[in-house]
Amino acid sequence: MSAAVIIGFMLLACFGLPIAFAMGVAALGALWATGVDFSMVPQRMMHAVNSFPLMSIPFFMLAGELMIKAGIVERLISLANALVGRVRGGMAQVTMLSGAGLATVSGAAVSDASALSSILVPSLSKIYDKPFAAALVAAAANLGPIIPPSGAMIVYAFMAGSSVSVGGMFMAGVVPGLIITVGFMALCSWIATRRGWTVTGEPFSLRHVLGELRRSAIVLAMPVLVIGGIVGGAFTATEGAAIAVVYALVIGFFITRQLSVRDLPGLVVRAAITSAVVGALIAFASVVTYLMTVDLLPQTLSQALRALTSDPLVFLALVSVLLFVVGMFLESNAAYIMLVPLLHPIALQYGIDPLHFGFLFVLNLVIGMLTPPVGVVLFVVCGVTRVPMRDLVRSAWPFITLMYAVLVLCMFFPSIVTTLPRALGY
Repeated sequence: MSAAVIIGFMLLACFGLPIAFAMGVAALGALWATGVDFSMVPQRMMHAVNSFPLMSIPFFMLAGELMIKAGIVERLISLANALVGRVRGGMAQVTMLSGAGLATVSGAAVSDASALSSILVPSLSKIYDKPFAAALVAAAANLGPIIPPSGAMIVYAFMAGSSVSVGGMFMAGVVPGLIITVGFMALCSWIATRRGWTVTGEPFSLRHVLGELRRSAIVLAMPVLVIGGIVGGAFTATEGAAIAVVYALVIGFFITRQLSVRDLPGLVVRAAITSAVVGALIAFASVVTYLMTVDLLPQTLSQALRALTSDPLVFLALVSVLLFVVGMFLESNAAYIMLVPLLHPIALQYGIDPLHFGFLFVLNLVIGMLTPPVGVVLFVVCGVTRVPMRDLVRSAWPFITLMYAVLVLCMFFPSIVTTLPRALGY
């Protein structure tokens, strides 16, 4: 029965049916074929989405939309330009720092890619070739789900259950996120030197930096307040997300004054659509999970893997290969919802730290957002910049390779991921 669901889902998805509905139709078809009572379907779907922690997803989505509309991207870019603009490949460095800064307030790669593409690519294209400019923005936007707050980590923590907390997942991403950011900047410097790009930007000025820091302080305080409150136990992730929305409204209306009342309906609708997609995936996936449980698929898969290898590193390598393939063809939220309930319990049986496994799982699928043929960040950047997909992928491969190198590093050295969250009590 599980095999029929998986095959049916893949076929429907290949024919263009939205992922959530492909999952639901395949599950309902399997139920109908086996004669199971359909009355349990609405109950399981409602129970799956009736969750207080899941409320943080629409709040964080809305907070990200508000902060971008409020003009914080321009302030972050100005601060980054004051810090690193006057170096070889300076605009590339500015792009990476801007992406890291935006990641601390948005938590989503798609919205970051849209904002950075529209603002930065015109300026970048005057200095670099346009495909490389688009690749810079795509790589910078992909920091969104790695550096907290992260919508992907919230979904993972929800699907993994009580063994993983949202705050712990957030902190697990801090050090690897910084490593990737620094690695991107070093890669940009190497490429700039190799291609002989000239130095651009204004000379470094401490007064200018301090002035930009003063302008951006109110923006930089948001992740400190929200993430610090979640990690410190002052409020839950859902409450923190609601605080982020209020904070973004205050910034937009009273600080930058770039947000107006007439902007709110459109922002709310965009956040609602994105959240509804995630909710529909979780609801339909609950039926698929039920079918897999009836078929004893988790136990069968666990026994097969345990018979294949008893080495945790080999298991992690096998999962990475699986997620590499899945990430190329399946939307990341669907992958979290389908695969976390299967693989997370098996990782615990291997004695792997749940935060370590969770972060590797998320990073695998985040990289998949940059790999064809279904890399959603690639499609967003291509749509905004009009750069052909082939040219963008060719320019993005150095950044994809670096992210995989960090993935392998974190796989062999779990302390990179776990030291900070464990030090904070997770």
